Amino acid sequence: MNYESLLELVKKRRSIRCFKPDPVPDEYIEKIIDAARWAPSGFNMQPWEFAVVKKPKLKEEIVKLIGEGFLQFKEMETTREPWQGALWKLNIMNKKGMDFTKAPVYIILLGDPRTNAGLPMGIRFDPNLCQSVYRDSLASAFLYMHLAATTLGLASQWVSAIKLPFVHCMVKDLLGIPNSMEIHDMMALGYPAIRPSRKFLRNTEKMVHYDKCDKDDFRTDEEVRDFVKRSRSWTIGVLSRSPD
Repeated sequence: MNYESLLELVKKRRSIRCFKPDPVPDEYIEKIIDAARWAPSGFNMQPWEFAVVKKPKLKEEIVKLIGEGFLQFKEMETTREPWQGALWKLNIMNKKGMDFTKAPVYIILLGDPRTNAGLPMGIRFDPNLCQSVYRDSLASAFLYMHLAATTLGLASQWVSAIKLPFVHCMVKDLLGIPNSMEIHDMMALGYPAIRPSRKFLRNTEKMVHYDKCDKDDFRTDEEVRDFVKRSRSWTIGVLSRSPD
């Protein structure tokens, strides 16, 4: 693979929030998980496990639990600073059909913190650094999953609400996940029912700094606030789209 091929894959990987009901072949699921196994992990501790959920009743229960978790989100949004603009409308699905609930497969990435015992002692006894190495390892595996799904013509979405304390607790109980394991994130997986919007990105020259840096090389508070407003506006627009 050359750089151009890699960049094309990275650009094609997008969060899709509208899925066709068509089933995903088990072979594809296995390929996605196999790719994740090759992700880098801190000191090769490979702290991951994968829970694949395809049974409709179990998926419905997960959706219900996430919906209950979102109720707290909606209340918290009322405290958002006015300068940011519109509030997030964090419903499981919008009236136009943009949602993850119709995805035929959920893959839950689990973390096993017991593997942290294999980290160097200087890392193990620094709680922040230990968690950083552990979480970074899981994040790498999750990204590999999304890239693999893209190569197979599948759509994927991060469903990070699975990590809300209430949802985390109840989903572990629902699926029989042992107490020693943690839910890192969930991927909704299926065939896309919508084309991705043009992505809103910062300019490269605005974010790269070589060698020594000066405070003036970085964005001001006002520039960051302006970016936050524009990025939120773009994302809210994406979430309000109708299926193709």
